Amino acid sequence: MQESAAISLDRNADDERRRRALRWRSLRKYPMLYLGGALLVFVTLISLLAPWIATHDIIAINPLSRLKPPSATHYFGTDALGRDVFSRAVWGGRVSLVVALSVAALSTVCGVLLGLAAGFIRWADAIIMRIMDGMMAIPDILLAIALVAIVRPSLTTVIVAITVPQVPRMVRLVRSLALTLREQLFVEAAHAIGTRLPVILWRHVLPNTLAPVVVQATFIAASAVLTEAVLSFLGVGVPAQIPSWGNMISDGRNVVALAPHIILFPGLLLALTVLSINSLGDGLRDLLDPRLANQL
Repeated sequence: MQESAAISLDRNADDERRRRALRWRSLRKYPMLYLGGALLVFVTLISLLAPWIATHDIIAINPLSRLKPPSATHYFGTDALGRDVFSRAVWGGRVSLVVALSVAALSTVCGVLLGLAAGFIRWADAIIMRIMDGMMAIPDILLAIALVAIVRPSLTTVIVAITVPQVPRMVRLVRSLALTLREQLFVEAAHAIGTRLPVILWRHVLPNTLAPVVVQATFIAASAVLTEAVLSFLGVGVPAQIPSWGNMISDGRNVVALAPHIILFPGLLLALTVLSINSLGDGLRDLLDPRLANQL
């Protein structure tokens, strides 16, 4: 009994060492995946915990405390209206994350549906792709500004305005994948046995497009964060009373020589968020693409 228990303990120890070795090799093989994921978790946590970690009211104006440098009372200093920059910065992360997730999800769903339709329905291909080409002929930021100008600025309007220019990119990606997959033998076999087209798309085509679609969605999310910041900076994004990194940078541009901290800390959080999402996308690309995985 003692010998068997000792053997069992040795085996458990060996298994634990193997698991640790595999985790370490995985970390070395996909460092960007872990780096991007860790940074994104950090930004997400401080944004979700904003009601508890914010030290001041985000809309309270205090003229006596305007343009104060960072201190123990105001970690990131105050802006031109005396508002606490730290509290507004952590709340502003919520806007960026909501925009990133919403734009990525909406553009992915619309892009996949239209891309599959264009790839497998020949008469719909010309109609869909001509519309997508026309949308891509307009610069993203100009199209977003035009869409926001049509209706009243709000968070929902900003999400829709950023999503619309991103859809054509996802459509073109999914269409190119669908055109390749429809010539594969397993798709032709499914057609031969009388499988309906929706079933073929759901069971055979869609699973084979997930890897590149997921990677593209991460890059769309990063682009959405930047576009929202640009729209807010130009004054056509979320309403001014809602703190976002873009309108915080816009508020500090006129006093940057006197109080650079007003734009420094929101800018750093903005750059950190975009870097984390792009790093996560690069890591997912390395993980999900077998050709790249074999080279690592």
